[in-house]
Amino acid sequence: MEKFYVTTPIYYVNDKPHIGHAYTTVAADIIARFNRFLGKDVFFLTGTDEHGQKIQQAAEKKGMSPKEFVDSLVPTFKNLWEKLNISYDRFIRTTEPEHVKAVQHIFMKCYENGDIYLGEYEGWYCIPCETYYTEKDLIDGKLCPLCKREVTRVKEESYFFRLSKYQDRLLELYEKNPHFIAPEFRRNEIINFVKQGLKDLSISRTSFTWGIPVPINEKHVIYVWFDALTNYLTAVGYPDDEERLKRYWPADLHLVGKDILRFHTVYWPAFLMSAGLEIPKRVFAHGWWTVNGEKMSKSKGNVVDPFEVIEKFGVDQLRFFLFREVSFGLDGDFSYEKLVSRINGELANDLGNLFNRTLSMLKKYKKSIVPEPKGEENELDVKLKNKAAATLRNIKELIPKAELTKALDEIWQFVSFVNFYIDRQAPWSLNKEGKEELDRVLYNMVEALRFITAFTFPFMPSSAEKMAELLKLPKKAEELRVDEFESWGGMKPGAEVEKGGILFPRVEYNPETGEVTVAKTKKGK
Repeated sequence: MEKFYVTTPIYYVNDKPHIGHAYTTVAADIIARFNRFLGKDVFFLTGTDEHGQKIQQAAEKKGMSPKEFVDSLVPTFKNLWEKLNISYDRFIRTTEPEHVKAVQHIFMKCYENGDIYLGEYEGWYCIPCETYYTEKDLIDGKLCPLCKREVTRVKEESYFFRLSKYQDRLLELYEKNPHFIAPEFRRNEIINFVKQGLKDLSISRTSFTWGIPVPINEKHVIYVWFDALTNYLTAVGYPDDEERLKRYWPADLHLVGKDILRFHTVYWPAFLMSAGLEIPKRVFAHGWWTVNGEKMSKSKGNVVDPFEVIEKFGVDQLRFFLFREVSFGLDGDFSYEKLVSRINGELANDLGNLFNRTLSMLKKYKKSIVPEPKGEENELDVKLKNKAAATLRNIKELIPKAELTKALDEIWQFVSFVNFYIDRQAPWSLNKEGKEELDRVLYNMVEALRFITAFTFPFMPSSAEKMAELLKLPKKAEELRVDEFESWGGMKPGAEVEKGGILFPRVEYNPETGEVTVAKTKKGK
């Protein structure tokens, strides 16, 4: 069986999760669910990054030990993933003993290969970003280019990784594997960065203690990024479970935010090359969310709380919006008004009404029994079948490559075409005229809904399960597999379906009070 190993970054637990964490994790979930639909052996990893100076400082402020501090925050992430319907196979924590062992093992591999040496680091360090900078990287000579906070001057004994040694090999990697970094404009950024010249990387600290000890010198703790990136190996059995490692490694897709792309496409491949391990197949970097055009910040009070959005609007409504509103890979802007517009326009009107009107007509004309399709197909019938097949073919290409917004575009074009098909075929007129092609049209309508159930499941799993229940499919939506959609005609004539139902209620939002209410629904034909 073909495997697919997809990861989120592991999230830094110095605060509670926000919409950015939800974004990456839902993206990975969509890709994992779709690959299961394709019949692949999927391994989906997420988790938490729990070491480093930033955590130690945050814990001290709270009067807690670092371990107590991270233990108090990890359940919040797990709780959000549960609410978001995240189907991960493993939740990893970097404080787990097996991860500590894996990090020390890969450190020693790089050391034994002559790529780690003891020296002294003097330079600039951003504690919040856990990143080293040269003078020329800084804004106004003192600010981190990423988070705009003041950097710290650091001078201490340090182990260094010979990153400079891998410059040519990294450029060769990018050249021979043009799809390794996506989107393409991000690939160009990384190539330009590496071509400017790589300096050896400080990979240990002595000025704090919250981290994994360097195995050959326990005065040092291992740099948090060397530690964190290794989680992708730990989760699939490195270094002891060779069978499991061989089964899943290399990762097929690392999903990351654009701010950590350099760590995943420069440092990480170099560490792996040094340790004699295979390189992941693809790293996809997505953009950031702003709110009403402004960067999210606690001081502005505009940080979007995913728990609150789910509570007010629903989990699938949020999942859909995140990937429908903005092209995955670019920056996007979040607003409740835009969310409401998507819910009422595309979910309630386009998709919800399509289900309701189809099932209502089946109830009215056929007592909710799926008819035997009769009569000769017309041009529109053939177009509908071809459109379903083309949509499946296209999303099979797009979703595994993380082209999620394009995949949703394809699905929505199909939804729109089914609505167009109904309007043009006018089953209400066929019924009035007593024409036998009514049965064929009604059959095609309900069969199209079966395809839509499978197409939308990765994006909106709870709603797709309701769709499967409305159609009384013999399987749950999560059990559907691609081979059941390789030909038209999966709905069994004579089977009963539900009489109708509201999948996505229309909502009204009051921006002044933040109150959300369900709007009165209008019935379709």
